[in-house]
Amino acid sequence: MRFIEWYVKAVDALSEALGWLSQMLVILTVIIGFYNVVARYLGRFMETQLSSNLYIELQWYLFSLVFFFGFAYILKHGINVRVDFLYAKWPKKRQALIDFWGHIFFLIPFTILGIYVTIDPVLFSWRLNETSPDPGGLPRAPLKTMIIVAFVTLLLQTISELIKLYGVITDNERILAIGAPEEHEEPLRIE
Repeated sequence: MRFIEWYVKAVDALSEALGWLSQMLVILTVIIGFYNVVARYLGRFMETQLSSNLYIELQWYLFSLVFFFGFAYILKHGINVRVDFLYAKWPKKRQALIDFWGHIFFLIPFTILGIYVTIDPVLFSWRLNETSPDPGGLPRAPLKTMIIVAFVTLLLQTISELIKLYGVITDNERILAIGAPEEHEEPLRIE
């Protein structure tokens, strides 16, 4: 039981850290995007090149990292997209049961498949020392590696959520003490 408690707390802390990093990357992405726009128009006015492909690709890469680092955080906080017209009205135990089996039958196989299908392309990219075909572009292999990292952290968080959901389903006080799934605000609805 001590290992389970350590695992859940460690993975939840990792997901929180990655979520925070994802939020900071949004700010950095906006700053770089703003620089790209200003440099492009100011460069035209001054008739000189102030921007480069490096900044444009850096913006794309950071935008990708926002999503990669956010996967586990989104699952931990239950803010993933779901069709909840029935789910939202169900008791917590039934919700936990649906989430538990959904994680086992869909999310875990999806993450394992995601890891499996990306390993060879990532290794190939590293062997080639793949870089952008654009002048001044960035290397591609590190960003492709983050795809695997995203799937691994999502898998780790899925296991953590399964443990917490099991505690809710079985009313196991020891597991519930580790940390039951958190209550969330009503999601934003656009109608």
